[in-house]
Amino acid sequence: MIYGANGYSGELIARQARESGLKPVLAGRNPDKVQGLAAVLGLEYRIFSLHNMTDIVENLKDMHLVLHCAGPFSATSAPMLAGCMLSKTHYLDITGEIEVFEYAHARDTSAKTAGILVCPGVGFDVIPTDCMAAALKDALPDAHKLMLGFDSPASVSAGTAKSSLEGLVKGGKIRENGKIRSVPLNHIVTRINFGNGEKTALTIPWGDVSTAYYTTGIPNIEVYMPISPRAVRLAGLVRWTTPLLGLGPIERGLKSMIEKRIKGPSARAREKSVSYIWGNLQNERGDSRTGYLKTSNGYDVTIHGSLGVVRKLLGGKVSPGCITPARLMGKAYISTLPGSSPIYISEP
Repeated sequence: MIYGANGYSGELIARQARESGLKPVLAGRNPDKVQGLAAVLGLEYRIFSLHNMTDIVENLKDMHLVLHCAGPFSATSAPMLAGCMLSKTHYLDITGEIEVFEYAHARDTSAKTAGILVCPGVGFDVIPTDCMAAALKDALPDAHKLMLGFDSPASVSAGTAKSSLEGLVKGGKIRENGKIRSVPLNHIVTRINFGNGEKTALTIPWGDVSTAYYTTGIPNIEVYMPISPRAVRLAGLVRWTTPLLGLGPIERGLKSMIEKRIKGPSARAREKSVSYIWGNLQNERGDSRTGYLKTSNGYDVTIHGSLGVVRKLLGGKVSPGCITPARLMGKAYISTLPGSSPIYISEP
């Protein structure tokens, strides 16, 4: 099942799944959009919300796995995961939200008891950076600090924008001595060459602050993205106004505006866009390794990356529990996806 098939990413995944010979059940809470897409693709569909656990379990009980694409995942992942536990259905999603990763990994024992595999983040959040983290860890096993980053210039969908708004409200995040710590949005500003020239970059609350720890065990993790000097100054001002953005009426109003105005990049825009992934690893002796990777645009990584994981789960037995994409698929997985290069890691 693809839940949230009426959303931007969900529809792209559904179309590619059908084109590649898969026949997922399409699902969501919008009957017109889900039924319309199912009719075009010749697929079965189901309409249900995530507010009633009985409905969730009833619709999942004959499903081998669900690929959950309905964000913001801060609101939708917990009920879907609970339904998967009860219906014995493997759970995948395309989140990039730190809190969702932490919630899922905290339920590792429950997933094992239920006999299901739980793997959040099987899209651009966080397959490329997770594979980079795993490759760097193998190159410098005693590392104690990991920095990851990406430069992906494509425009975003409404779902991504709404999740980003929630992240902005919650402020920055890093992992320090094994614990996730809240920091200002402009906590660290530096210069990084992501693989396409040096740029100003700052720390962001990206999913790897959570997942890279479960993949590598490295206790200190930061994630960066490029930003203009003007935006750096703005981030310093926004830190004082973010509590206002979190007020219910204001946040709901902003999300409604996003829903109306943002539709996601066109196919042509995605084709013209590439993403650069960077990572740097250091140990306490001062040794370091730097990694580089180029991929297709983030949405195409999400399409092909998520469906590759789906095929693995459909193709054979997997061990139950909560796992990261790189641990499930291997560090080289990103390089098997269309438009992706091998991971290059510098020599000492």
